[in-house]
Amino acid sequence: MRKYFLLFISFLFSAVQLMAQTAGDETTAMESHGKIYVVLAVCLTILVGLILYMIRIDRKVSEIEKKND
Repeated sequence: MRKYFLLFISFLFSAVQLMAQTAGDETTAMESHGKIYVVLAVCLTILVGLILYMIRIDRKVSEIEKKND
């Protein structure tokens, strides 16, 4: 569980670094229309879904391993 937490934190910090970079005074089309937030929400939803899926699979595998011992 600890490695999942560290993985999540590393993704979180890498995303913060990417968002901190600016391109000067120019705004992109996505930013000017507010669509960047939709893209960010979709990416975060997919990321959270993948993390939850990995945790669920890990629990099932652990349960199967315990049964076989």
